[in-house]
Amino acid sequence: MPAQQPQAYPNARSLRTGRVPAQPAATGLRREILIQLRTDGPSSPEQLATMLGASRTGILQQLRSLEAAGLVDRRTVRHGVGRPRHLYDVTPDAQIAFPSNYDSLAAGLLAAVGTVGGDELVARVFAVRRQLIADQVRTRLDERLPADATLEAKVRELAVIQDEQGYLSSATVGADGTIRLRECNCAILGIASQSSSPCEAELDLFRDVLGADVIRETHIASGDRSCTYRIQESVNLGPMASRSSASDLREQLPIDR
Repeated sequence: MPAQQPQAYPNARSLRTGRVPAQPAATGLRREILIQLRTDGPSSPEQLATMLGASRTGILQQLRSLEAAGLVDRRTVRHGVGRPRHLYDVTPDAQIAFPSNYDSLAAGLLAAVGTVGGDELVARVFAVRRQLIADQVRTRLDERLPADATLEAKVRELAVIQDEQGYLSSATVGADGTIRLRECNCAILGIASQSSSPCEAELDLFRDVLGADVIRETHIASGDRSCTYRIQESVNLGPMASRSSASDLREQLPIDR
């Protein structure tokens, strides 16, 4: 299903391809260090050792690991004569190690949209969002593939894009030539469990950007282990409503201006 926020796909980070800074497990002493730094600000290894009741050597070992992962940085402070002092602090990337409430926010926004305009407005909002993402995906496909790219090549690149968004996605071609795109994770399951609109938007997205017939065979939100799509050349390449521009779809939203 589409990612939670439209973003420039070419710049997307991937948990599976290493485009996110390598993360040490946010447990035990490492997590305590991150929390202490977030709470008290820049601290020396000696200060952290005292506050956490750990050895300086152990603290330094974990700080080096966190620094290599991009979750903390270090600066040198000089106080007169003597050896300089090293202070460590969390980086913006460390936010991934702290609690977040995005699922609740998204669910609340979805409920608010439904309260304002009912299911019809929810569907229209997802349609606009889907078209915004479709524009980004087409740009990616145009950049990565030749104009005469095969349907298989397009599906494989689409699988990479979805994988970068956290869907654990892959493309396969069966012995009979059947092309399938499989997503083993639903990155927005909390929302997809409340409304069918995001799943329908994803189906339309795939049909739109591939210009092909896309049939959903399995569905995580319905209890399956994956969302699987069978993809084949379209037998009818006539005009599709899903090709409407994002600006046209936005004009359909019943919002007072």
